[in-house]
Amino acid sequence: MDKLVSLQSFVRVVEQGSFAAAARAIGQSRSQVNRAVVALEDDLGVQLLNRTTRTVSVTPSGRAFYQRAKAILTDLDEAEESIRENQEKPAGDIRINAPMSFGTLHLGPALVDFARMYPEIRVELALNDHFIDPVADGFDMTVRISRPTETLALIDHEIIPIRRVICASPDFLHKNGEPTDISDLATLPCLHYGNLPGGSTWKLTGPNGPVSVQVNGVFCCNNAEVLRDAAIAGLGLVELPTFIAGAELQTGRLVTVLCNYTPPEIFLYLLYPPSRQLSSRIRLLVDFMHDRFGGQPHWDLVQ
Repeated sequence: MDKLVSLQSFVRVVEQGSFAAAARAIGQSRSQVNRAVVALEDDLGVQLLNRTTRTVSVTPSGRAFYQRAKAILTDLDEAEESIRENQEKPAGDIRINAPMSFGTLHLGPALVDFARMYPEIRVELALNDHFIDPVADGFDMTVRISRPTETLALIDHEIIPIRRVICASPDFLHKNGEPTDISDLATLPCLHYGNLPGGSTWKLTGPNGPVSVQVNGVFCCNNAEVLRDAAIAGLGLVELPTFIAGAELQTGRLVTVLCNYTPPEIFLYLLYPPSRQLSSRIRLLVDFMHDRFGGQPHWDLVQ
């Protein structure tokens, strides 16, 4: 039996949850779908699905194989799309993963504009701050804000550096005094990001090189927008990316301090499988991201 047909049948059974639903989805009979999956299991020498009279579940081997099979079928679809020269309008689905704060503040509104520009492209945006493997989790593209990591399995496409600053509200500085040395962070109230491996240790680069300081952490959270709002309320000093604090820095609700000390450089960049490079809609999205966020970011234009 054609292995491609077997792969398509198996993937549809996993996604649909039953042989009958998979058969309806691909326009074949239930027995045809069952034979295709059985042939695939015989060829591999492993059981991919557990079958009872009422339910179908995926075995551990089947779950692992599903991820690879899904990627193969997606790659095939992308390759076919890349040679359709007569396609008048970009069309299809794009599944995007991005961090929560950047997604809500900047990427979400940008993708609304992208969807208006290309109405035939269906955009699915999933926001969370957990590490995501674009291939294993079925995403066409992942937007990251961190230090890029080299991987042969993914294309790493840098857009812009992301600047971070230490800042506080004018009211806080009036009541507590402005820090004049990095050692002041050990006594003045500080707000820190709860997901950082270093906890309340801030790593900075100053006039004499890298330095680590154990700050006086009085409040922590794994969401930088909450930390921004706490800083505006006068709760303490905070280290924030300017894409989150930019508007408040521009209006004076937050003020930068210790400007001679900078956190390690991070970047806004895109990750996607090499095969997606062939997709016209992915190329459009990459170009759009460069146009929207490349160069001098709008959140840093006025200080």
